Amino acid sequence: MMKGPRLSAGVALAIAMASGCQGSAAEYIAGVRDISVASDERGADLAVTIWYPASAGGESVTLGDSIFFEGTPARQGAPISDGEFPLVLLSHGAGLAGHAGAMSWIATPLAENGFIVVVPTHPGNTGRDRSAAETMKLWLRPPDLSAALDAIEADRTFRRHIASSQIGVLGLSMGGNTALSMAGARLDPELLARYCDTDELNASLCDWVRLSGVDLHAMDKTAAGRDNSDPRVRFVMAIDPAPADIFAPETFSEVSIPVHIVNLGRASEVPKTIQASGVADAIPRSTYQVIEDASHASMFPECKPGAAKMAVEAGIEDPLCTDGGGASRTEIHTQLIDMTVAAFRSALGPGD
Repeated sequence: MMKGPRLSAGVALAIAMASGCQGSAAEYIAGVRDISVASDERGADLAVTIWYPASAGGESVTLGDSIFFEGTPARQGAPISDGEFPLVLLSHGAGLAGHAGAMSWIATPLAENGFIVVVPTHPGNTGRDRSAAETMKLWLRPPDLSAALDAIEADRTFRRHIASSQIGVLGLSMGGNTALSMAGARLDPELLARYCDTDELNASLCDWVRLSGVDLHAMDKTAAGRDNSDPRVRFVMAIDPAPADIFAPETFSEVSIPVHIVNLGRASEVPKTIQASGVADAIPRSTYQVIEDASHASMFPECKPGAAKMAVEAGIEDPLCTDGGGASRTEIHTQLIDMTVAAFRSALGPGD
């Protein structure tokens, strides 16, 4: 399902073809490296994971493994392959998928297909430092990506391998909100303040916010409505952007770069706060697509045997292992990966 103005006939064709592919053929080994990046916005260093097209070598590691989810292998410290490559800034969601390692299921195949993938872990979104207050400071996420890009452009190992005219952003869930901000959409501080006044928009998130004692009305939102776009970014892809309904609507028409938005699930079942077809309609150079057999949980890594039962026993109400229709998570991931590779290649070019 496509909606909104097309990027080009080539992009539409590539994405349509990708939806029927059986998996992108790996061109490279996926190398991985961790760095620490200074952040003036955060007043602390960011942990950043970089996946990249690599040659043989390095040490085999598995990223994203947990009691619930399967990890994905890569080669720690493998030498980067010769040439220049498009670069993807990847923004994760919150909660159990709120860290860079949880993105390994999509970051690894992107690297295998010739992309440098840069993933900062947004502070306060998961693990021991999980904080409702920090999670809801959505305006701090885009600068995390820009700071990571600054660092890798200055890094002696990577800077000569970056195709500087081929930089894009991929965002999943709350990362999709971040991606749209990087394109130039601006948050509406008043919509953000009212977001948890009821449970109609996001019951699980807002329950956590209230139980944590966070009052979105009282939060300092002085910078919330600022322009967080980065002129180096040439393309943005947002998958189930959450929340999609706290942007100032008039700013969508100001987005000048191509944007591709994907919703997961049948239109009638996609939660209102994630439903982004209207956002796509309002952005001039946008495409919109739906994967009906998927659900929001399809952006989690593959579940381990017994993970669904363990999650219930741990008091986790979200259906971590439940996808939308007849397709398996493996099949949905294959479709998402192929779709993403096709969209970024069409918008940015394949690199060398």
